[in-house]
Amino acid sequence: MSAPITAAFPDVRRADAGTILVSSWIVPSRDVQSRAADLVIGEWERQERPDAMLSLTTFLSEDGGEVLNYAQWTDDDAHREWVRTRRPAAIGRVDEAVPGIERPGVVRYALHRSYVPQESAGRRPGVLVTPTFETEGPQSQRALSDAVIEMLERIRPAGLLGAHFHASKDGRRVLNYAEWEDMPAWERFAEDEGSSELRTMVGALDGVTPGGARLGVQRYFPYKSLENIPVP
Repeated sequence: MSAPITAAFPDVRRADAGTILVSSWIVPSRDVQSRAADLVIGEWERQERPDAMLSLTTFLSEDGGEVLNYAQWTDDDAHREWVRTRRPAAIGRVDEAVPGIERPGVVRYALHRSYVPQESAGRRPGVLVTPTFETEGPQSQRALSDAVIEMLERIRPAGLLGAHFHASKDGRRVLNYAEWEDMPAWERFAEDEGSSELRTMVGALDGVTPGGARLGVQRYFPYKSLENIPVP
């Protein structure tokens, strides 16, 4: 069952995505990073895909040690059924070809809010940056997302094409899925006063802790994206 494969970013704000599944695969070396991503896309290409599966995009981390999988489904129950019945065989084939992949686990998110400046229309992102935060429930998730968007609307970072705030369904995490035009744009922002002001503001929020280890700020490049069901 073939599906179009591209290197495009997914449409994060598509209305039919009832759940967003984000999982990190820690790979043994840079040499097998793209191979692991090819295999996961290949597994989805070769099987009969459920209609509830909308899209899957693989990103390669800048440091060569990770494949980030970003999947959109209509609902969690359909995904859990696929995990129960078909995931073991698919992952087994990947692990046979690329041994040593570590999988910390999937996080289930819902999109809360997005910051998309008007001037970004028609511009294609080149880098994904993922500041991630630990939170103490839905109230702190909303407070963080709303406060950061308010500041972004004020400082308007050059080269930021979109910041999409994903709230984990267990209330414990917020992922800022930030689309940047290119790496230099992100690096300029990371070094300027606006970034420092933003970090200070977030650090003062109750119930919010910047993510540690691999939960912090990671940078990725889009690799392959499979769209099973077109955006309506």
